[in-house]
Amino acid sequence: MADLIQLLPDSVANQIAAGEVVQRPASVVKELLENAVDAGASRIALIVKDAGKTLIQVSDNGCGMSETDARMSFERHATSKIRDAKDLFNIRTMGFRGEALASIAAVAQVEMRTRRQSDELGTRIVVEDSMVKVQEPCQCPAGTSISVKNLFYNIPARRNFLKGEPVEMRHILDEFQRVALANPDLQFSLHHNEQQMMFLPEGNLRQRIVKIFGDPVNKKLVPVQEETDILRINGFVGKPDYFKKNRGEQFFFVNNRFIKSNYLHHAVVSAYEDLLPNDTHPLYVLFLDIDPSRIDINVHPTKQEIKFDDEKLVYNYLKVTVRHALGAHNITPTLDFDQEPAFQPAPFRPMMPPEQDSPDTVRKMGNSAGTGSYRPQNDPDAPRHESNLRNWQRAFEGLDLLPIIPIEEEEAQRPAQTIESESGGGFELRPSADNPALDDSAGSFSKARKEPYQIHGQYIISQIKSGFMLIDQQAASERILYEFYLDALQQQPIATQQALFPKNLELSPADAALLRQILPEINALGFEVAEFGGNAFVLHGTPADLGSSSLSEEALLQQLLDQYKENLEMQLGVKENIARSMARSAALRRGQNLSPAEMQELIDRLFACAIPYKSPGGRNCFVTFDLDELKKKFD
Repeated sequence: MADLIQLLPDSVANQIAAGEVVQRPASVVKELLENAVDAGASRIALIVKDAGKTLIQVSDNGCGMSETDARMSFERHATSKIRDAKDLFNIRTMGFRGEALASIAAVAQVEMRTRRQSDELGTRIVVEDSMVKVQEPCQCPAGTSISVKNLFYNIPARRNFLKGEPVEMRHILDEFQRVALANPDLQFSLHHNEQQMMFLPEGNLRQRIVKIFGDPVNKKLVPVQEETDILRINGFVGKPDYFKKNRGEQFFFVNNRFIKSNYLHHAVVSAYEDLLPNDTHPLYVLFLDIDPSRIDINVHPTKQEIKFDDEKLVYNYLKVTVRHALGAHNITPTLDFDQEPAFQPAPFRPMMPPEQDSPDTVRKMGNSAGTGSYRPQNDPDAPRHESNLRNWQRAFEGLDLLPIIPIEEEEAQRPAQTIESESGGGFELRPSADNPALDDSAGSFSKARKEPYQIHGQYIISQIKSGFMLIDQQAASERILYEFYLDALQQQPIATQQALFPKNLELSPADAALLRQILPEINALGFEVAEFGGNAFVLHGTPADLGSSSLSEEALLQQLLDQYKENLEMQLGVKENIARSMARSAALRRGQNLSPAEMQELIDRLFACAIPYKSPGGRNCFVTFDLDELKKKFD
């Protein structure tokens, strides 16, 4: 029988390795940018076409390579970063595996031009399908320029799995921002389809954060600085009033390498305690400098997951450091007068007779002996009480009021309900103003209560024939607004309410690029937004009916963009994504109190929807409870 095991060709082995290293265009961007940083460059330029599917080019002014090094860089496991196994626990560079260029060259057409400062001529190498097609001298500036064309051209199945251009460009932006934040002392630029998206000059960390996330974030940054025997922590966190519903502005760097860690994220969020609303995330850019021997970064090919020798200690240091920074800058919670019960205005009550003369008060007071009426003993002014009572009765003559019945007669007229205890005894319950439906033979909560009512500012209860219905007001509102905005985008635009004074909007470079792409659809929703140059826009008008949203126009537009970015991975159509994002941003919030008329209108509009059962995100809009089901609960 012939032997079955054979050695795979290098081209096949490289394609297998590329499946882990090169997952999408953003993976190529990450590897090339990190190589440029390791080369000691001070200026790095990234040029992208068609979100990296057609071209990814990274140029730097670093040390460059000799002809031999340039050729060797495309071999598997060829690296200048380590020499033996001991070096794995003393790594300070971004790359060290020696797999990036070999993996990229296995799935794309790669051209490299590189020259050292001391050389007169550089080297040009062209590689396709792991095969060197061209190697020759060339004229080029000092440094290295690598162009990656037609990614996955030889693996059509992988290319078909790539997402749309907005999604892939979003991932490229994420990788670009991570490398740029880790190296604020370097100059970075990004061009997409021959348009400059970002230019980040050399500066300090605060300047780099403001350049990436926009000028408004400058006043929301709190510096963090702490040094211990084990690690050093520095960076910035956002003030509690600057938060986002979705994650995306959270960055951890360990020895200048970006990492992902839900465990450390929990430490930062815990430091904010009760300063943040539920389901929100703060901004933070934090750097942890630690002895490389205390961590292991050789966990995953992307090198974004690391292991600490004492993760719990790092967690506690991080939590205490962030909490101390917030406390040092007097970041304390403020009273919410809209939610604090102690500051709620007293409910309106009709004017009643003075308390000492009110018949109801007299009934309620009783005496310590348990008698049914109250009259002060040995009170010489007792006739004056009776006179005052007659005066109040004359004042209310002609009004349809309940007759005033003496306590003894009233007690005799009340039908009593006897509740027997397990010991054989019993006690009586009588109908009263506080308990009007004890004798309701129909079994409903109250015959008189037909209108919907709200509980905990989150749910609406509406009585139906078979029982009752519990409605999630936020989910219902999202469904209503989603169908409303989707109809507006597909058929007739929403009317715009012109602003008396236009408002300037300064967005981050990434958000500005995104807004330009979807600007026609945004304006179809009733906004009137125009470009103002750079990353600035002018807001001339807003939708005439913003529903019940309590957000400002700028906050609503920013939240719409955040929701749109969050939905990109779902590969929705642009109109459907915008309608869903706008509905989520403008919908009713939990804790928002509604009047009975508003609740009824919400119910009517929900059941006029094409799909009233689910919110756009898939949550139930309502659930029903049957009377038989409720009865079983009490058995």
